[in-house]
Parts: sequence; C-alpha cells; structure tokens
Amino acid sequence: MATSATSDQLLVIIDPAARQGDGESVRIAKDVLSAGAAAKVCLPDSPEEFARALGRRGSRRPVVIGDDAALVRAVGLLHRHRELADCALSVVPVGPASLAGALGVPLGAVAAARAVLEGGERRLDLLVDDSDGVVLGCLGIPPTSVRALTPEPVGAPAHHHPWLRSTYRTLVRTLGSRPARLRVDLDGETVTDLDRPVEAVSVTPSGHGVASVEIHPFAFADSTASVVTSARTITVTGEDFHYRADAVTSGPVRRRTWRVAEGAWGLVVPRG
Repeated sequence: MATSATSDQLLVIIDPAARQGDGESVRIAKDVLSAGAAAKVCLPDSPEEFARALGRRGSRRPVVIGDDAALVRAVGLLHRHRELADCALSVVPVGPASLAGALGVPLGAVAAARAVLEGGERRLDLLVDDSDGVVLGCLGIPPTSVRALTPEPVGAPAHHHPWLRSTYRTLVRTLGSRPARLRVDLDGETVTDLDRPVEAVSVTPSGHGVASVEIHPFAFADSTASVVTSARTITVTGEDFHYRADAVTSGPVRRRTWRVAEGAWGLVVPRG
C-alpha cells in the first residue's frame, strides 16, 4: 500500500537522453508538475551534473524525467550516499521504461506526472551487491540468451510437430551457447557447483525481504531439473562471468554476492 509522499516542493531532474529523444513528452510532464507544485527544474548535461543536482535537492522531493537507466542511476546514487531510507523518489518515464512500468509507474507523461502529484510512496525491496551496486528489477547470469536472439524454424506448425520446436531449441542452446560453470550459494547453502554447468541464473526481488531465484541447467549436461526457489543472500562464484543488472551488463567478475534489502527504497506510484 502506498503512503503519502512528504513534500509539495519538487526537484525535477530532466535526463539529457529524455530531452533529446522526446522533447514533447518532457514539456508536457514539466507543465503538469509545475502547475501542481512548486517545482525547481534542473537540466543536467552529464552523469556528474545529474549526481550534483540530486545531491543538492535539500528538502525538495526528487522527480526524474527519463528512462529506466535514469531511474536506476538515481536509486544507485541515493543508496551510495545512504539517503534512500528518507527519500521518496518519483519518475516520469520518457524513453525505454519497462522497469518503471513493472514497478507500477504509469507510462504516459500526463498520468505519470499526476501520480507524482497525487500518488503515495510504496516501499520496495532492493538487491545490493558487495561492490555497492543495486538491482531494482532482474539480475541475469549470463547476461544474454541465445534463445532470445535466434528465430524458430518456419514451415512446420508447432501443433503438428511439437518435437521439432523442442529439438530445435535444444540444438541452438547446445551449438550456439557456452555453458557457464558457476557455484551458486543461497543463504550459505550450495545449490549448484562448478561441476554442473548452467544455462542461466536469474534473481528478482519478490517482496517481503526475499528474492526469487531460478537456476536452469545446461542442455545435455545431466538430468538435473531446474531450481526455482527463494533466498535472502545469493553468492555466485565462477571464472570471469558477466551479469546483467536491470539494463546494464557488468563484469567480468569471479565472485559476487547480492543480498535483499527489504523496503530499502520508496517509489511514488498511483494510490490504490
């Protein structure tokens, strides 16, 4: 349930990518916000200026006009300055914003701006890693999947030959991707080790202080079934692996631990 946002004074930070990509949506959002509250508008031209503007907000409630990357940047900055607990963050999505939409933010400029003015704060869980990085949505290891890049064969309806689709997907995975040899420890217990190659690991905050974890074994590696479970602490160890946190690919690293920080940040969303 969303609780009341605290300040009627706004600091509106307009990400440069939003200004360049969709100036009309930016203008509409700025007009709605300025008509409904005392709004100071900042137009940073670099990540450094973005960080300075957010750091100098004072008692004003920060509003980011931008895409998912701008939202993640703002949360990461507030986390590193240990200011997330006392800050209700708002976002008006302009640009790619599937993460913001999944978190409950309206995707239209007018609806999102009205939610900033009339909505309430919802506390959300956060994945925090041992290098002080944050994950708002989904963590994926490895960062990409061959299945997402390769089309299925045409000319053979799946309902006539379901085995063909299954065989094709298995062949693509086997020939086109390399197994990841990872050890995954959940809450201190080893779930899969380096001798069992995996195709993918995904971790998503699921509320109440835990994350949903899925571990999928590599095709033909062995008969081990996929693991679907939950955990508060996730440690992955392997040789030079990459991972995708929200929209950013990071690595290579040999070990990384993520923990779930319950209710760590607040996002303003429509009441209801």
